[in-house]
Amino acid sequence: MTFLSPFLLWFLAAVSVPVIIHLLNKRRHKTVQWAAMQFLLKATRESRGKKKLRHILILTCRALGIAALAFAAARPVVSGLLGWGAGTIDTVVLVLDRSASMELRSGDGQAAKRDLVLQKVRDAMANLGNPRLVLIDSASGKAQEVPSPDVLAEISSTAATDSDTDFPALMNTAAEYLAAATGRSEIWLASDLQESNWRPDDERWAAVRASISSLQQKPSVRVLSLTGDSAPNVSLKLLGTRRSSDGLTLDLELIRSEESRGTLNLPLTVNTNGAGTSESVNLPGQSLRFQRQIKITDQTESGHGWLGLPADGNPRDNSVFFAYGPARPIKSLVVADLGEAADYLLLAAAPPGFEKQTAEKISPAAFSTVSTSDVSMILWAAPLPVGENAKVLESFLSSGGQLVFLPSSGTSFREFLGMKWGAVTSADTGKFFILRDWNKSDGPLRDGIDGSPIPAERLRGIKRAVADGDATVLARWEDGEAFLSRKIVDRGTLWFLGSIPDYTWSNLGDADVLLPVAQRILALGADRFDSSYLAEVGSETSQLLPGESRSRIDDFSDESSAYTAGVFRLGDRLIAVNRPAAEDDLEIATKDSLDAMLDGTGYRLLDQAGSSTDASLSTDMWRAFLLAVLFFLISEALLCLPKKSKEEPLPKRTFKTAS
Repeated sequence: MTFLSPFLLWFLAAVSVPVIIHLLNKRRHKTVQWAAMQFLLKATRESRGKKKLRHILILTCRALGIAALAFAAARPVVSGLLGWGAGTIDTVVLVLDRSASMELRSGDGQAAKRDLVLQKVRDAMANLGNPRLVLIDSASGKAQEVPSPDVLAEISSTAATDSDTDFPALMNTAAEYLAAATGRSEIWLASDLQESNWRPDDERWAAVRASISSLQQKPSVRVLSLTGDSAPNVSLKLLGTRRSSDGLTLDLELIRSEESRGTLNLPLTVNTNGAGTSESVNLPGQSLRFQRQIKITDQTESGHGWLGLPADGNPRDNSVFFAYGPARPIKSLVVADLGEAADYLLLAAAPPGFEKQTAEKISPAAFSTVSTSDVSMILWAAPLPVGENAKVLESFLSSGGQLVFLPSSGTSFREFLGMKWGAVTSADTGKFFILRDWNKSDGPLRDGIDGSPIPAERLRGIKRAVADGDATVLARWEDGEAFLSRKIVDRGTLWFLGSIPDYTWSNLGDADVLLPVAQRILALGADRFDSSYLAEVGSETSQLLPGESRSRIDDFSDESSAYTAGVFRLGDRLIAVNRPAAEDDLEIATKDSLDAMLDGTGYRLLDQAGSSTDASLSTDMWRAFLLAVLFFLISEALLCLPKKSKEEPLPKRTFKTAS
């Protein structure tokens, strides 16, 4: 509870007036002992306790009535966002989540969460006497003073976006602003608590907590959570694009917000260069990953398009955008000495019938002289690189290339980016190393889009080497040792495959494992060229370079800002910008994670449950206190009424008649 006129609370001192009058009245009467009264006092002694209690109740009602009147005059306000304590608020810093997920409509389907929170903040600010309002929105990340809460919903800094949110950075901005502010302040965090936006594991939270604790006057932190029931929603997600001689392949995913309730049939609109078609997609469960092929007749042509679903609970996640350039060959390098392994690696990188895929074999000694600017994947079946070769490979990884290391025939103790091969070991005589455990949902051994698995259990190893270092293991031998490991390096990926396609080592050359692994890693490498046409909202790629101007060229919408999705021309660049992939993550931050992130701030969580029926954050309580005044006055009047005396009935007399 807080008070809009706290200085009127001094009138609480008037509560003592009835007590003082009572004490003064007691001193007015002088007690004189009179023997004749002793008998009367003795007769009334039994009722004295009840009279004393009645006087105390009358005095209490008078005091509470005056106190309630003082509270009503001070205009108390009760709010879930506001803390308990008197005093006006000088500054409210509103940290507003404008991410795409905030456009999800509430359970009644009437208002988006972003609109709902703006209404609540506007009404709360009016009840607080309109203190200074400072807005820090998630898109720009900048602090700006809002002249009036009434214009919150009208300014561009609160409009809908397709961006994500970085709460550690926003909280740091709020702490920096309040370092120069004076008076009592509060930080209001308005969010749907999407975990990807809060980033609980981010190390910057420690610095945020330290910054808030170091402020001269520590602000109160209030989290306005807009979780709860929401309107049914299906989001469409673009996982990647791949340009080929046949056209453009789009990797797509549908995600359903509510629990699966049978198969859902959805109309899907596909628009390419202004020409649209419509088709149906069946969503049998919670999510569906599928592909769509866009036919392109001119292989030298560049173009763009979009795919869309019908409007539902969140209109910001119903569409995705794509752009493409001329078709180009997909090139791989096989760095190995002559031998059986090198031949199988060449076949896996460029199988017969894949005209656009080429593979070239080169020795480790000549590698540093070869350009890798047009290479998608490098298969390295030789001792780990050092010197100039290592520098070239590091640059290749940083630019988004895919590098696969396979063991060399001899044991090597070289290191590359903190990784190294262990000693080459052999299976016992008559036995094999067998692959038993691999990730079926992530990595190159994942199941196909139609659910068909990779027959990795057919792999049999005679010799192996195990990668040692900080990497994610995606497949293991039956004894738990790593077979396939992955390490992300800048934009590229470093892979370690624990055997080679040489039948003195394993049957990896049978293609059950090697071919899908090589082709899927090659597709990732080719994406680094196609991805030059794709970007996420807010990413570095989507920003204007010096001298560039932004213009939207798709016919989907007329929105054209750095925070909206669409197909844009940035100077000479053609780029399709989509909402960040993390915005389709449905995980909600838990109370425990909030406690850890905001530890020491004394924050308070107010869950509004996304309801648009109650648009207020605070309630003016002065009317309730006036009703309390009326109650106490009526009670005091009733207690003061004189007690009705009961008349004793006359004794019955009986008369006897003489007989």
